[in-house]
Amino acid sequence: MTNTHGLTPEASLAALGFTELEATIYCELQRRAASTGYRLAQAIGKAPANVYQALATLTQKGAVMVDDGDTKTYRATAPAELLSGLRRAFEKSRVLAETALADLGANAEDDRIYQLKTREQVYERAATLIASAKEILLFDLFPGPLAALGPLMMTAHARGVKVGGIVYDASLDWPFVAEMADSSAFVMERWPGSQLTLIADAREYLVALLSGDDQQAKHAVWSDSVYLACLQHSGLAAEIRIAAARHDQSDPRSAISLLRSYPPGLRTLIGPSQAIEKEE
Repeated sequence: MTNTHGLTPEASLAALGFTELEATIYCELQRRAASTGYRLAQAIGKAPANVYQALATLTQKGAVMVDDGDTKTYRATAPAELLSGLRRAFEKSRVLAETALADLGANAEDDRIYQLKTREQVYERAATLIASAKEILLFDLFPGPLAALGPLMMTAHARGVKVGGIVYDASLDWPFVAEMADSSAFVMERWPGSQLTLIADAREYLVALLSGDDQQAKHAVWSDSVYLACLQHSGLAAEIRIAAARHDQSDPRSAISLLRSYPPGLRTLIGPSQAIEKEE
């Protein structure tokens, strides 16, 4: 049986650090209320010695209670109680780790470009980047990333950071500069994913292409190369100014924008240009 997120109960426990056997035992006990270790081993088809060892670990974790009578009987702790205990234990460990890791100091800048492989990495790095911005933060965000990161950017704006960028949905009103992208409907339809670009203080940048449902990182890079961050800042600032100016299409300056010039790389990325020509 799976939940609405597609995880089995056993898989959800494995994601919290339980071994496969521990997760199987806990779920079996939850279904049958209580059992001896021997009967439990028979029910799940595992060696009794391994089951008893796992039960001892589960007891230490607070996932299982044991009746120390003549015949030991085991009962699963209620899920809410188990998760609450795990949360407290994690928070305690997190605080200790935060204190210990702080002594290591900050990473030195190394000018390299690093790939990020997961959605979680992308959003954690994005949150850190926004929080670190001291003077100016530029962005180019599709609706999904904008909804997730907008509140953080509002906080940055409130503390005096200049925030400005390009959006693809005009329905939301932001307190910072948010210019509608040129041909936004076409970009939203044809771009091969959900775009996320952030540049903090022309000092570091994050560029990511997430899947259309915003759940996977298809391509994502981050760098604290000041040189590359300055180039990224310059290019995105120009795009924001062009979007704000809304130049007439006969203006030769509009012909150099990515969508107007439709260079070979873009044709490879999203296909032939007829679609945008029809839109215009």
